[in-house]
Amino acid sequence: MDLMNSNLSVAIVYGSVTGNTKELAHVIYRIFCSKAVKVSIFSIEEFSVSDLCHFDALAIGTYTWGKGDIPKEMLPIYRGFESIRRKDMATAVFGTGDTCYPMFCGAVDQFRDMLYVHTNLAATLKVELRPQKEDLQRCEKFVEALLGRVNKDSYVRVK
Repeated sequence: MDLMNSNLSVAIVYGSVTGNTKELAHVIYRIFCSKAVKVSIFSIEEFSVSDLCHFDALAIGTYTWGKGDIPKEMLPIYRGFESIRRKDMATAVFGTGDTCYPMFCGAVDQFRDMLYVHTNLAATLKVELRPQKEDLQRCEKFVEALLGRVNKDSYVRVK
């Protein structure tokens, strides 16, 4: 697929309390923009679950709450994916967390498991606290994996 001439429509939807996941979402957004892909970015409060069907690919960004839980504001999109069952939609999930907690990025893991069942999951990405320069290459791989998944069947866990 020639991504420069692509009609591919990608959405990035994120939830953030401290600003770390928002910052990571914007890093990923800039990488998508450099690929000349039609990309939209939404905070979870700006995104309607009914819009899930309007995109070819979707990247979900989440922080983790409590003991590895999905934040309450992210639950509607989680349940939305469970109900639409779009195996043709390429998805990826990313998040930020603190390794001092036993369930580092636990919400990312929960989204990953659900998206694997209900969509065409491409990649996961976990970042310690806020994105650093050394995370940029991992973000690039994350974007490439999601774009590649639109036409292929490979899953990438970005380390």
